[in-house]
Amino acid sequence: MPTPKKPTSQQSDTVTDHTALRRRRDADLGERGEKRVRQFIEAATEVFLEKGYRNARLSDIVARAGGSLATLYRVFGDKEGLVHAIMEESIRSFGEGLDILRDPGLPPERALPAAAELMISEILSPARIVSHRIVIAEGLSFPALRDWFFEHGVAPAERRLTEYFEREKASGRLVLDSPAVAADRFYMMVFGGIILRSINGVVIGTDIDRMRAQTREAVVIFLRGVLPR
Repeated sequence: MPTPKKPTSQQSDTVTDHTALRRRRDADLGERGEKRVRQFIEAATEVFLEKGYRNARLSDIVARAGGSLATLYRVFGDKEGLVHAIMEESIRSFGEGLDILRDPGLPPERALPAAAELMISEILSPARIVSHRIVIAEGLSFPALRDWFFEHGVAPAERRLTEYFEREKASGRLVLDSPAVAADRFYMMVFGGIILRSINGVVIGTDIDRMRAQTREAVVIFLRGVLPR
C-alpha cells in the first residue's frame, strides 16, 4: 500500500502516545449541536480537498459550515482534531469493505471482487482522498498524522488481508507462497494506481463506475495468478 513510511509489525500493534486515537471531546451539544458537528466535518473535508491541509484555515471551515470557532474548538480542539475525525470515519468505512472476507463460505472468486468493489467506493470518497493526500502528498510536513493513519488505517487492513490469504492458502483454494506478499500485491495491483490518480485529481468520486470496472478487471487478473491450475 502506498505510504512514505512503514512501521514494523511490533509498532503496528502498539499505540504510542503521539499516535494515540484522538477521540472527539465529550461535549453535550444536543441534536442541533450534533448536526453542526457533522457540518464542520463535511465543510472541513471540502476545504482540505480544495486547499490542502497545510493551507486550510479554521475560519474557512467555520464560514462554510456555520456556527462558531468556539464550538469547533470545544468539540475538535484544533485543525488536527478535525482531520483525525475525517480519517477515523474513512478507516471505519474501509474496514466494512473488508468484513466480507470473514465469511469462509465464500470462494475467492466471489469474496475478493465483492470486497474490492466496497473498498474502491471508500477509496474514492472525499474523506479518503483527503486522508491519502495528507499521508502521501503532505506526509513529510506532518509525520505524526502520516504515521497515525498508517498505524490505524493501513496496517490493520494489511493484517486483515494477510489473514485472509493465510486462511485461503491453508484451505487449498489459493496457491501462493507468502500471504503477506499476496496481500500487498493485491492491494497495489487493484487500488494503487487509482489512489495515486485520486491524489493528483485525475480521478475523482464521479468516476466511480469506471473505476469499479477497472477494479473488477484487476481482481480477475490477480486471481488468474493464485487460483489452483
